[in-house]
Amino acid sequence: MTTTHSALVDARDGAAGDEALQQLGRALRAAGYTFTTVTPVTHQRVNRRPGNAWAHDLRGALGWSRPFRPDTLPPSIVELMDAAGVLERDGDAWRSTVRFSTYDGELFVHSAFPTTAANAVFFGPDTYRMADAAAAHVLARTTPVRRAVDIGCGTGAGAITVAKRAPGAEVFAVDINDTALRYARVNAAVAGTSGVRPCRSNLLSDVDGSFDLIVSNPPFMVDPAGRAYRDGGGPGGHGLTLAILDAATTRLAPGGSLVLFSGVGIVDGHDSLRAAAAERLASTDLEWTYREVDPDVYDEELDGDAYSDAERIAVVLLTAVRPG
Repeated sequence: MTTTHSALVDARDGAAGDEALQQLGRALRAAGYTFTTVTPVTHQRVNRRPGNAWAHDLRGALGWSRPFRPDTLPPSIVELMDAAGVLERDGDAWRSTVRFSTYDGELFVHSAFPTTAANAVFFGPDTYRMADAAAAHVLARTTPVRRAVDIGCGTGAGAITVAKRAPGAEVFAVDINDTALRYARVNAAVAGTSGVRPCRSNLLSDVDGSFDLIVSNPPFMVDPAGRAYRDGGGPGGHGLTLAILDAATTRLAPGGSLVLFSGVGIVDGHDSLRAAAAERLASTDLEWTYREVDPDVYDEELDGDAYSDAERIAVVLLTAVRPG
């Protein structure tokens, strides 16, 4: 009989479950666990290789999301997974409903592969790129960050990265996905970033005041399946990206800045996201830059109807600064 994840979460998702998940992260760190999360296509290819059908160690079970047999993992790890509500049992095939990935010396819990659930929390190559950009921006500032927010925080990677480089700052991690907020709480606790404050908010509608720094890596794909962590909404998948840009124009403090990581399908050499952003920013006092971080990603999407006119998909970084 299969024990479903939803039943486990209903029973154990709360303070005790959060504490167990934190302990699991700390135990993995103590064991020297590391894992770099790849794109879903690469993940799928690696798992299809002979010998990779089952996990044989921690990385196989908690990184590659492979099924494992009851005696594969240390009993102490299994006990913590069970207490956290992230262990599924189906006969002798056990699975973790979460993955742990490493970035910037920290461990981040996020959803297991494949991320098909409506409330899935994604962590992958774009997370690394966004967090790198946020870290570089904080270090390059000439004035300190006192108040920051990571919009659509997911695992909280952006907020935690900022908090580590802005000691004493109040850093909000906002999302409308309760699972994301749970993981952000756990990840902030494991990282020891006490200034990170996960809270439920639709963009900035449920947090007050202005910000010295706004960071975000929103969903930006056109996703026919409508998965929340991928589908940006609106023409070209730009809906959320442009909504965040609009929010930033009214909520950045003097000297405040926006670091917005997104993506766009390029059609006949035209970047529709850049054009839409330029139109919105033209009537503001913000000084902005826009560049392609990688000109060709997610090439498998070009075979689908959603990107049938695109010649490539690029990931881009928009930064905007309000004069101080």
